[in-house]
Amino acid sequence: MVQSTQAGASYGLSLLWVIILANVLKYPFFEYGSRYANATGESIIDGYKKLGNWALYLYIFVTLVTMFFVTATVGNVTGGFLQNLFGFPSLLWTNVGLFVVCAAILIIGKFKVLDSLVKIIGIVLLVSTIAAFIAALYQGPSGDTPLFSGDWFPQNIFLIALMGWMPTAVDLSAWNSLWTVEKIKTTGYHPTLKETLFDFNFGYLASTVLAICFVTMGAFIIFGTDNSMGEGAAAFSNDVVNLYSSTLGAWSYLIIAAAAFSIMFGTAIAVFDGYGRAMTKSIQLAINPKNFNDTKYYRVITILTMLGGFLVILFFQDSFKQLVTFTTVFSLIVAPVIAILNTVLVQKKRIGDKAPKLWLRILSYAGILYLIIFSIYAVYLITLV
Repeated sequence: MVQSTQAGASYGLSLLWVIILANVLKYPFFEYGSRYANATGESIIDGYKKLGNWALYLYIFVTLVTMFFVTATVGNVTGGFLQNLFGFPSLLWTNVGLFVVCAAILIIGKFKVLDSLVKIIGIVLLVSTIAAFIAALYQGPSGDTPLFSGDWFPQNIFLIALMGWMPTAVDLSAWNSLWTVEKIKTTGYHPTLKETLFDFNFGYLASTVLAICFVTMGAFIIFGTDNSMGEGAAAFSNDVVNLYSSTLGAWSYLIIAAAAFSIMFGTAIAVFDGYGRAMTKSIQLAINPKNFNDTKYYRVITILTMLGGFLVILFFQDSFKQLVTFTTVFSLIVAPVIAILNTVLVQKKRIGDKAPKLWLRILSYAGILYLIIFSIYAVYLITLV
C-alpha cells in the first residue's frame, strides 16, 4: 500500500517490473516457511537451530535489529489511517493509543475474533481496489508525462526500498511457519501440504495483485500532475484513500477509509504477534530451559515490542519516509542470508517427498542471486549518500 502507491505516484509505471520481479523471485522463500512447517510439524526457526547455533543466533540478530523499526513503520502507517478516519489532532498520541490496544488484544488473547472480522473487511478492500483499478484504467492517465521512463536509474535508493518490502521482508517468512504450526495445534488437524500451500498461495497472489493495482492507480491518478503523495503518515493515508474516491466517487471515501484502517490494524497486530512468537521461540531454543513459560515470554516481548516501536516513531516522527526507507533497505540487505537458510532447510534429505520440485528450486536459486546482487547494489548506494 505504501511503497507501491509511492512508486506509481513518483515514477509512473517505470518500476512495475520491480514489483513483479520481487514478488516472483521472493516467492520460494516465503513458500518454504509454510512447506517446512507442514512437513515437519515445527517452525522453520527450529530448523535454523538444527543447522547450528550460528544460524539461530544470526536469525535472532536480524530480528532484534528489525523488529522495532518494522513495528514502528507499520504502526505509524496504521496510526495515519486511524487519524485520517477520525480526525484525531495528534498522530503521536494516536499511535500511543493504537500500540496499547494492539498489545492488549494479544495479551488477553482476543486476536482470533478480530482476525475473522478483518478478513471480511479485507474482501471489501480487495474488491474496492480492483474496482478503483479498473476505473483508473478506463479514465486514463491524469498527467501528460509518459508513464514509462528510464530517468530514475541507476542511483535511486527508492528502488532498493521498494524491493526490500515487496511483498515484505524475507526474514518474516518464519512467521508463516509459526502460524502454520499454531493452526495445526489449535485445530487438531494436520492439513495436507496441498491444503497448506493453497492458503499461502491465495494470500501471496492477492498481495501481488494489490501491489500492481496500487502502483497503477498512483501512476494514472497522481504521476505527471501537480499533486504528490503526502510526506507524513496522516497526509499519506488521506492521499491513498483519495485514490479510491477520485475514481469510485466521493461516496466511497468513508467506506474505504474504514476498510483501509481495519486492514492496517490487523496487519499491525499481526506484526506484534509475529515478533512475539518469533522471539519467544528463538529464546526457548537458545536457552533450552526445562520449564519454559512461553506465555510469560510472549507477553513480555509484546510489551517490549510496543515500547521499542513507539520510541522509534518518536525519533522519526518528522521523517516518515526516511523511517520507511531505512527499514526496507535493511530488510533487503539481510534477505540473501535468510533466503539461503530457508532453501537449505527444504532439501529432500530434510523433509523427504515434500521437498520442492525442480522448477521451484531453480526459481529459489535465481531469487538468491537476485537478492545478493541488489543487496550489494544497496550497500553501494548507501556509500554514496
